[in-house]
Amino acid sequence: MSEKIAALRSALSAGGGIVRLAPCWVPRSFLMPGGRLKLHPGDLYALGAHRGGIDERWFSSTTQADNGPGTPEDEGLAYIVAAVGANGNALKILLKEAVDEIGDEFLGQDVMSERGGWNVLCKFFDNLGPIPHHMHQGDEAAARVGRRGKPEAYYFPPQFNYKENNFAYTFMGLEPGTTQDDVRRCLERWNEGDNGILYHSKAYKLKPGSGWHIPAGVLHAPGSAVTYEPQVNSDVFGMFQSLVEGRAVPWDLLVKDVPEECRYDLDYIIGMLDWEANVDPYFMQNRYFEPTPVKPPEEMEAAGYRENWVTYSTDFYSAKELTVLPGRTAVIADAAAYGMILTQGRGKIGVWDIHAPAMIRYGELTSDEFFVTAPAAQAGVTITNASSEENLVMLKHFGPGNPDAKHLIR
Repeated sequence: MSEKIAALRSALSAGGGIVRLAPCWVPRSFLMPGGRLKLHPGDLYALGAHRGGIDERWFSSTTQADNGPGTPEDEGLAYIVAAVGANGNALKILLKEAVDEIGDEFLGQDVMSERGGWNVLCKFFDNLGPIPHHMHQGDEAAARVGRRGKPEAYYFPPQFNYKENNFAYTFMGLEPGTTQDDVRRCLERWNEGDNGILYHSKAYKLKPGSGWHIPAGVLHAPGSAVTYEPQVNSDVFGMFQSLVEGRAVPWDLLVKDVPEECRYDLDYIIGMLDWEANVDPYFMQNRYFEPTPVKPPEEMEAAGYRENWVTYSTDFYSAKELTVLPGRTAVIADAAAYGMILTQGRGKIGVWDIHAPAMIRYGELTSDEFFVTAPAAQAGVTITNASSEENLVMLKHFGPGNPDAKHLIR
C-alpha cells in the first residue's frame, strides 16, 4: 500500500467519509475578474498579468484547465487536505489521484464500474463584464480533438450577487430565422472589428436564485453575474464573437478545439453548432429553471432545513442548494457522492467545522469546501448551523446518473 493511499484512507477515516478540499483558483487571460469570489484584491493577478486575472474557482475538480502554453500541470485540479501538521504545513493529495487509486471508496463501486471516475466539473466564475459569444463542442466534434463534449448549467447564488457588475445579461442561442449564412458572414468579418454575431442573438436578464441549462453546441455569452456552473468535465470551447467590450478575441480562441486541417473551414466550424437548439423559438421555456423543492417544503421546514434542486433536467449532472435554519441540525442523506461549497454561515458538516470566509489570500486553506463520499452521503450527513440568527447555506454538485435526480430528467 502506497503512502498516499494510506494517507487518503486515514483522512477518510478521520473525516467520517468527508474530506476537506483546498481552494482551486483558475485565471483566464481573455477576461477581467469581477472581484466577488472573496479572493483578496491584491491576489487577483497572483499568477502574473500574462496569465490573466483569477476569475474562476473550481470545485472538486479532476479536470485540468486548458489555458494554453504555460499552464501548470495541476491548474484546475482539486487537492484534498489529507493532514495539517503542527507547523501548519498541509499534506495535499490530488482528488484525481484519490479517484484513480481508490475510487470505489469515494464514488462507490457501481459508479466506478459504470462511469470510470468523477465525470463532472463545477466552478464559480465571476467577471466584470460579459464573456464572448461562444459554444462548447458536442461529443462528436470534441472527439475529433481527443476531448469530451460539454453541456453546462448555471445557477446564480444570491450570496455572491450583491452587485451586478457591468452587464448582468446573457445572450443565448440565435434568434429564430437566423441562417447559417448569417453566421458565416459574421465569421468572414472576424478581423474587421465587431463581427456582429450578437445582432443574431437575444439577451436575457440574469436573476439571482435562478438558473439555465445550455446544451453542447449552443451559443452563449455569459453576463457578469457570479455563476455556479455544473458541467461535464471538459474544457472545450470555441469563441464566435470577434470583439467584446472593445477587446479583440483572437481567431485562435474560435478554433482552439478544431482539428488543424479545419481551422479555416467555415462549414466545419458552423457545423459544430447544434442548429435546432440554437434557433429554438421556445428557448427560455426549455432552458430556464427556478429552484424546485427536494421534498414538501413544510416537511423540510419542520426538520430544520430547506433544500432545492437548482440544476436538474439532465443526466449529466445535478445540483442542490441546502439551507439549514438558524440553531438547527439536520441529517441529510443523498444517493451519490457530491462536492460542496459553503456560501453563507458557519457550523459543522459531520466532524468538520465549516464557515464561509470573508476574504481569502491566494494559497490559503479554507473551511468552506468539502467532498462527501458515496458511503457518507448514503448514510446521512449531520449538518449543524452554529448561528442563532443566520442561515447556513451550501451548494452540492453531483456527477452523472444521480439516482435522486432521475425523476427530473426531461
